[in-house]
Amino acid sequence: MAENDNDGQITEDDWAAAMMEQSATENGADAEARRVAADLAAAAAADSPYQAKPASHLFPDFGAPGPRSGALNDFDMILDIPVQLTVELGRTKISIRNLLQLAHGSVVELDGLAGEPMDVLVNGTLIAQGEVVVVNDKFGIRLTDIITPAERMRKIRG
Repeated sequence: MAENDNDGQITEDDWAAAMMEQSATENGADAEARRVAADLAAAAAADSPYQAKPASHLFPDFGAPGPRSGALNDFDMILDIPVQLTVELGRTKISIRNLLQLAHGSVVELDGLAGEPMDVLVNGTLIAQGEVVVVNDKFGIRLTDIITPAERMRKIRG
C-alpha cells in the first residue's frame, strides 16, 4: 500500500506506486497459476509417473477370448478339487447307553434293507444309488441310478 507523507495524506505518487505494486502481484499470481496448470498438464501426459495406468499387464484378462476360452477349458480349473465320497448302507438312532454297551461282535440294525440300493453322497449330497460289489477282495459300488443335476437342484431349493 502507499505510504503517508509528512502530513499523513496519501499523495498521487504513492497511489500510483501502490497500484503498480498490486498489478505486479496479480501478474505474478497469474504467472504462478499458468505454471501450476502447465505442471498439471505435464502430469497428465502418458509417460508421467504420476499418471494412473491400468494394471492389465499384471493380471490376465479372464473375459478375453484366447486359446483357453470355452466351457470345457473353464471346467478344467475345478477338476483337481478333492471331494468326500461316501457310500451309506443305512442309518439308525441308538441311545448313549446302548452305544456304550457295544462290544466286539455286536450287531447294529440299520434302516436299510438287504438288497436295497445304497446311497452315494458327495460332500453330503446324494448324487447316485448303487449296489455293493467285491473286486479282488475289496468292496466297491456299482452305480445303478444317478441323480440328474435338475433333481439335485430341486432338492436343494425345496
